[in-house]
Amino acid sequence: MFTGHPKGLYTLALANTGERFGYYTMLAIFTLFLQAKFGYTASETSTIFASFLALVYFMPLLGGIIADKWLGYGKTATIGIIVMFAGYLLLAVPTGREDVLAKIFMFSSLFLISTGTGLFKGNLQVMVGNLYEDSKLQGMRDTAFSIFYMAINIGALFAPTAATKVTNFFLAKHGLVYNSSIPSLSHQLLDLDASGNNSITADGLSKLEAFMHANSSCGITEVGAFAENYIDKLSTAYNYGFAIACLSLIISMIIYVVGKKTYKHADYNAKQLAESNAKNGIKAPAELTKKQTKERVVALMLVFAVVLFFWMAFHQNGLTMTFFARDYTEHVATGINRMSFDVFNLVIIVIAVYSLISMLQSKKNKSKIISGAIFAAAAIGLYFKYTYFTEGSVKILPQIFQQFNPFFVVALTPISLAIFGALAKKGKEPSAPRKIGMGMVIAACGFIVLAIGSYGLPTPNEVMDMGGLNSSQLVSSNWLISTYLILTFAELLLSPMGISFVSKVAPPKLKGAMMGGWFAATALGNYLVAIIGHLWGDLPLWQVWSVLIVCCLLSAVFIFSVIKRLDRITKDA
Repeated sequence: MFTGHPKGLYTLALANTGERFGYYTMLAIFTLFLQAKFGYTASETSTIFASFLALVYFMPLLGGIIADKWLGYGKTATIGIIVMFAGYLLLAVPTGREDVLAKIFMFSSLFLISTGTGLFKGNLQVMVGNLYEDSKLQGMRDTAFSIFYMAINIGALFAPTAATKVTNFFLAKHGLVYNSSIPSLSHQLLDLDASGNNSITADGLSKLEAFMHANSSCGITEVGAFAENYIDKLSTAYNYGFAIACLSLIISMIIYVVGKKTYKHADYNAKQLAESNAKNGIKAPAELTKKQTKERVVALMLVFAVVLFFWMAFHQNGLTMTFFARDYTEHVATGINRMSFDVFNLVIIVIAVYSLISMLQSKKNKSKIISGAIFAAAAIGLYFKYTYFTEGSVKILPQIFQQFNPFFVVALTPISLAIFGALAKKGKEPSAPRKIGMGMVIAACGFIVLAIGSYGLPTPNEVMDMGGLNSSQLVSSNWLISTYLILTFAELLLSPMGISFVSKVAPPKLKGAMMGGWFAATALGNYLVAIIGHLWGDLPLWQVWSVLIVCCLLSAVFIFSVIKRLDRITKDA
């Protein structure tokens, strides 16, 4: 899996790991921050969140065009890191709740982060593709992008825990703990209507007062002052969580600059390649005809039209699935289930998986013994952690659920590669477009699980009126974890394969623009995320998830209807 690849793959992958760690740390708490600090409704939060995600994934189209025509991929990516750093730094600045400056800082930071990401992300992936233009490496392209994608998720795996640790640390400094219902109740008390009345119910006020008395160490005994203080301290804690992204970007920049010599030969666009070939007397490769170029671009557009519905569904993880974790899922984990909410336990499981695969695939007895010993040590470590070192119950914060998708990606990638590698040897490996279609069907299955788990629950508006559900009404965390698992199977079939497909099929002169087109399709899908957020209110939850089920299934039907055309173009590329 890891052997035979150019060193530049690992340099670019690690640089991207640091950047994605910062991004997903920010994303883990972003919607919670919006509602805690500004009191935005689910609909308003959905619009801001979806617009930001759309901009993040649309900007690579602009970044690709800039790199294709003028700056090249390496320089454009470097500028992107610097711009992103400025955005995260601005987001990390604590500001007042009613301060107009707070919103100016927040929206300006989102623009800078999305612009910097656009200059960095797509162009980094083009360079990864360029590493495999050599005919000897062509067959390793899909595996390379799977490794690259796994590196992204290594960063994402630790992000929710980092955000949670920072939030809890700064709340604890002020004698406070996190409670998912308190930010909303505080805003209901403090935000008055035109008549000077608040919207908090008697039950909600009673719950807020009980929480204030339970946190008496903060030294505040008046409920209004407590609510104001809680919003301020929680928002500031989130600001400091965003600052983690600044530190991770510094590490990314160091890796990117120090390791430049490993990928320098892949830092070229079509214009630069032509100039280099002419200078060295190398005959330029035959250009595609207009018909071939059109066929490839149309094929890419067909795939883009499908994947936007996947991202519409998948990126509910930072929006409605986070709302579901906060408002409907149990807040405490017990038994063996508590082990899964410690990221270091998940790391041990990843080590166990990789050592087991290594043991099974190794041809030398020495390698088998070493891998077996590592697997045994990991298994023993998990046993002792469960038996002696883990508390009987673990408090669950809503953002921590976002660690499961990257964990499953990292743990399952080698298994996925082993399965498709075995199929390839038999000549039965599905093409990238077929994998994408299969991924859409699996994504629908993920939301079927969540629809079943949500059946019969009160609507979000009913929960708000109740001041939150009682612990006896909350559902098992396994519903959400199972959904993340199934969505990860879909993601592994769709995302790295889609990026590899674009890298392979894109016309040489349009590589940056077409990689940007992949992200632009993702951007549109991310903007559609808001549709589900706008439905989050009076509709029963199973109906909300059913919208996503239908979209995914219709997308699968569409791509399978044009699969022969896509397979032909993939084969000819």
